[in-house]
Amino acid sequence: MIGDETGSRNLRRGWTTGTCATVAARSAVHALWLGCFLSEVTIKLPRGQTARLTVHRTDAGDGWTLASVIKDAGDDPDVTHGAEIIVTVRQMPPGAGLSFKAGAGVGTVTREGLKLAVGEAAINPVPRAMITHEIEDLAKRAGRAVDLQVEIAVPGGEALAKETLNPRLGIVGGISILGTTGIVIPFSCSSWIHSIHRGIDVARAAKLTHLAAATGSTSEAAVQKFYNLPDMALLDMGDFAGGTLKYLRAHPVPKLTIAGGFGKLIKLAQGATDLHSRRSTLDREMLAQWLEPMAPPELVAMARQANTANQVLTEAIELDVP
Repeated sequence: MIGDETGSRNLRRGWTTGTCATVAARSAVHALWLGCFLSEVTIKLPRGQTARLTVHRTDAGDGWTLASVIKDAGDDPDVTHGAEIIVTVRQMPPGAGLSFKAGAGVGTVTREGLKLAVGEAAINPVPRAMITHEIEDLAKRAGRAVDLQVEIAVPGGEALAKETLNPRLGIVGGISILGTTGIVIPFSCSSWIHSIHRGIDVARAAKLTHLAAATGSTSEAAVQKFYNLPDMALLDMGDFAGGTLKYLRAHPVPKLTIAGGFGKLIKLAQGATDLHSRRSTLDREMLAQWLEPMAPPELVAMARQANTANQVLTEAIELDVP
């Protein structure tokens, strides 16, 4: 069982939407085939750990059962924290096999480049595999063939999706059911980096030749206007320059523009790959050395003592340094 703490920072870990959906699916299928819902469910995670979650709500009808789990993202600032992940399973005709459906609040893929075909429910491959594993385990116990439809819904998911990159990726109608490890590590921002990678995949599939990666909304708006780029060409890089550039090295595009604030781009030029202020700092001496061939001595001296890069930029503008 995974513990609740992340170590010295004493932050609670949480569970991905994929883990929540898997728990709900096992409870619902258990009721459909074995006659009772499970109020608590333990499942196996992709890397061999286990997770035990409480089922929030259950319901049943002719040929179908429903179970839900309230997502707990731990101490991670996840927009889906507190969302209800609802799974409805329906018995299908013999030979139908296992299928997945997007319910209300779960998106549908509309663009090529993702790991799912156009028209598929935005339920990522790892959560699909987790759910399939649990259903196949129950099928052996119940002596049943896996002829089921698994529908996942998230009330309010369409509104939540507006706070994610799904619209830009061409996922419409709601959120994605995500997860690669089953665990949300607070402030790991793995889902953000995942979204950057999927944005690159979608842009490449659309054969775009010029992408722009920006550190924030202001720089993104500026670079989009300057180059007249479509939304699909924009990558919300944030502070994750390393994660963006590493993926682009393996999945190249003809042209990339990086846009950002002066301070962040100076740190990137100095070799930082994580541009967050807590994880990289400005090398004032290096900045001063860069300025020496082009700036007056007072600006060079000021760069060595400046509190922020923006102080140097402001002074350089006042001195009309090219």
